[in-house]
Parts: sequence; C-alpha cells; structure tokens
Amino acid sequence: MQFSTTLSLFLTVGTMAYSSSLSVYQNQTSYTYQPNSSYIGLTQNVKAKCDGNSMGLHVITTCPRDKRLCKELDALQKIEQTLNSIKANTKVLEQLISLPQPTSFDADEWIKSARTVGKEQARLYEETQINTEAFNLKRKALQKQAPAKRALISDEICKKEMELTLPNGYVSFSTSYEANIMNEKEIQVTQYLSIVNRSGIDIVADSAMFYYRSANPYIRPLMFDPWIVSKYEPRPKRRMLKKSMSNAHMADTSLMEATMALPSRSVPVAKYVDAREYQINNLNLPSTGIPVNVQVTSWNTQIQCEIQAYPYAHTGAFQVCSFKPKQQIDSNVWKVKEGSVTLNENARGVYRDGSYKLYTKKEEDIKILRKPIVQKERETGIFGGTARKKDGFVLTLINKSSKSKTLTLVDRMPTSTTDEIKVKLLEIRSDKKVEYKILKDGKIEMKVSLAPKERKKIEILFEISYDKEIKVDY
Repeated sequence: MQFSTTLSLFLTVGTMAYSSSLSVYQNQTSYTYQPNSSYIGLTQNVKAKCDGNSMGLHVITTCPRDKRLCKELDALQKIEQTLNSIKANTKVLEQLISLPQPTSFDADEWIKSARTVGKEQARLYEETQINTEAFNLKRKALQKQAPAKRALISDEICKKEMELTLPNGYVSFSTSYEANIMNEKEIQVTQYLSIVNRSGIDIVADSAMFYYRSANPYIRPLMFDPWIVSKYEPRPKRRMLKKSMSNAHMADTSLMEATMALPSRSVPVAKYVDAREYQINNLNLPSTGIPVNVQVTSWNTQIQCEIQAYPYAHTGAFQVCSFKPKQQIDSNVWKVKEGSVTLNENARGVYRDGSYKLYTKKEEDIKILRKPIVQKERETGIFGGTARKKDGFVLTLINKSSKSKTLTLVDRMPTSTTDEIKVKLLEIRSDKKVEYKILKDGKIEMKVSLAPKERKKIEILFEISYDKEIKVDY
C-alpha cells in the first residue's frame, strides 16, 4: 500500500508540466512556458525570467540545426557562401586576364583562350545573378520571420516556468469583420482575430490573451484644483527684446520649456471576452510573419437594407444595411459577402441613430444629376421692405438597369439660425407624386421608385425672406 502511494506520487510529480500562456498588449508581449533547452530563438532585445527571477541571455554564433528558423538561417548562409565563392572565382579570372601577354603570338591559341575565357565569364555572371536573386529572396523571407540572424540562448536551462518579455511589434494582432447577407432580412456577422508573429520565437500557448490596451498604462496623478475668480488687475506689458537670440540659445530655451511642461497544437479556439479583450486556447503561433486568422465569434441578426443617396454631397447611390449588433463592434472595415459572392472587401460601418449601419456596395445602375434652378427675387411688405428670394434645384434620377429600384433620397434646403431670416419649402414637384418628409435642420427625405430604364425629374423649390437691408449667405 505504501509502495503504491509512493509510486503514484512519483508519477504525478514526474508528469506535472507548466501550462504555457501568451499575453499580447499594444506595447509588449509576454510569453510564459517551460523550456526543454536553453535555445530562445533568432531574436534580440528580449528579457527573461525563470520562476520570477531575472536570468541572463547571450548570443551564440552557431544555431542549433534541429530548430526550424536555424534551418532557414543555414540555407541563407549556404547561398551566401556560394555567392562569395563565385565572386572570388570572378576576381581570379579577372586577374588572369590582366597578366602580361606573351611575346610570341599564336592566333589559333589566342582564339581558343578567348572563347574559353568568354564562356567562363558568362557562366560566372549567370551564376552570380541566380544566386544573388536567391540570396535576396531568402534574406527577405528570414527578415519577415525573425529580427536577428544570430541565435539567442539563456545562460542556463530553466527547470521551472520561464517568462519572456518581447518588445512592441514582435507579436501583433488586429480584428476584422465579415458580413454575409443571408437574405433580405438576415445577416451573419463573423469576427476574426488576425495574429502575426515576427519575434523569431516559435510560440505554442495553451491559453493566449489579446488586449487592446497598454501593458503598463501611465495615469498622471491629479488632485482637485479650485477655479478661482478674482478682481482683474491690469498687468504691465512685456517688452520684446530688440536683439534676437542666437539659434543655439533659442534651441536651449525651447528644450528647457518643453522639459518643464512634461508631467512629473490543435485547432485554436477563440473566445470573445469583451470588445477589447480576446482569448484563444491551443494556439500554435510559429514565427513566420504570416497572419494566423482565428474566428472569434459569429451570430445572426435581423437586417434592413435600402438604397440611399445624398445628392447635395455626392451624386452616387449606395446600399446601406442597418442592424442592432449583439456585441460591440470596434473595427469599421468589413468584408461583405452574399453567399459565396464577395460584394466588397473594404466596406465601412458606423454606429448611427441607435443601430449599426454597414455601407455594403455602390449602386452602379443609378445615376443622379443635381442642378440649381435660376434664382428669383422680389420685394414685398410695407414700402417693399422685405426681400423674398425663390431658389431651388432639380434632381434627375436615371435607372440604367432592367430591374425596378426603390431608393431613399436625402437632400436639404437652407435652415435659418435667426428669426430675422425665414425659410420655407414651397413645392416638391414631379410627374408623379413624391413621398417626402421635412425633418429638422432643413433635411428633406424622399422615397422614390424607379421603373426599369426610367428617367425621373424632381424639382425642390424653397423661399428665403428677410429684411432687404440684411445680407444673406447660404
């Protein structure tokens, strides 16, 4: 019984392993794991702790051949050696050509020698070109994966938990959204987390956290400062020095003022913690410089899409889809799909009027023209003291497609900020009646239906009245 208990305890201790974790902030990255060797990676500017105590790191010239990035480095070095050898052979050949010429001249031998030298020069030139291109490609590929070309190792193997602190930019992440329009009333929203590792350290983490915040945010200590009102007393004016300061003295003064102003292994599974915090389990993140995309969350919601146009600002029409998000959305750049068809790789979205509006695509089949109507002005009132100016514009809508289109037009008329100037809508006219609403700040919202290939004109007329002694601008 005692032997069985002792054996069980030995197996438990022998198989116990620390779980690895990764924490990525906006200004630094922390990677905690249990190493099985002193090798860290092809990296630099990294700080290390073993079981909470700082430990030394140093660079070695020989990279372990069994490590992935070391194999990449070894391949680069071999190409570099080949290239150096070719350059050395080229230099020797040039020296042979430049040797003193013999006194006797044999034309046949000279021709043979010239041909041999020419072929050798051409071969060396071709090999130089091929190996130079291969070297540059390998070098650029390694630069994307690692910040250094020499291996970093720890002074000793950490037998417990090792924590590496990596500088800003070694591991980075961003979020992106994809909208799949299922039908006219439903949309599927999918959020992705894109992670890039360029640290030169291959990371395997049981749990990884990603934070849209700094690891060590600085908050300036503040105390209550009363707002004092006191009697105004004029102060003597400053006298400007006639003699200008030297450039060096001005630079020292500016620096002093600026200084004084400073305040004293399996498929990764992602979890949405909140809009600025994400968790991924079982993350395999090799230092390749290639983004690893992980789905964070996906949900369906009701959607309402319509074609909109704001002719006073832009003559193009576009589709806007509105929905109430189930989670906060940080990114405003979207990929929009309709089934397997991609509508837009760079769609924009904004929060507005209590919902999220996604600008999915342009309506290329609708053309809009906006032209002003000739102004007319007359005077009324007692002794003609009131000026009345009639103004407006005409909208021409063209549906170039073979399908019917319904769109919401948003235009405007001037709005007055004073009672001395009054603005009123006179008429909105067209061949067929136009449904419209006058909203605040002069906003005019119209619902317009266009038959296939239809061309429609809409005139908006308004009047501005004011005392003729007043000058108006709009």
